[in-house]
Amino acid sequence: MTAFLFTLTFLLAAPFWALMILAPGWSWTRRIVASPLIVLPVVLIYAVLVLANLGEVLPAVADPTLGGVRDLLGSADGAAAGWAHMIAFDLFVGRWAWLDARERGMPHLVLAPILVLTILLGPLGLAAYLAVRTRWRQDLG
Repeated sequence: MTAFLFTLTFLLAAPFWALMILAPGWSWTRRIVASPLIVLPVVLIYAVLVLANLGEVLPAVADPTLGGVRDLLGSADGAAAGWAHMIAFDLFVGRWAWLDARERGMPHLVLAPILVLTILLGPLGLAAYLAVRTRWRQDLG
């Protein structure tokens, strides 16, 4: 079951990434990505994995130590939950960047590689977006 949930996690997020990167001008992309609920399926997988292992997860996050977190993430359930955690937050950050870039009029050719970086290395994608976003002024009108 854990392996299935691990695989399902990215499969549930991938269509939203595809819309933002490959179909940014499609009218349905804006409608779909406008909802923060696009991350909900991945959050539900995370919840299932965490709640089923709450006895191991809670001590590791309530009083975190490097060894405790290493042990938690070293298990199949912990790794799958960690993966769902990353995918959910990366998608939420990518969604925010996509919406913010559209408001600012940022060219999609600038944004698309940043979204790919966000998929692969979330915090570095966020840092890249924050570094370039101020070049385009937000449309306040």
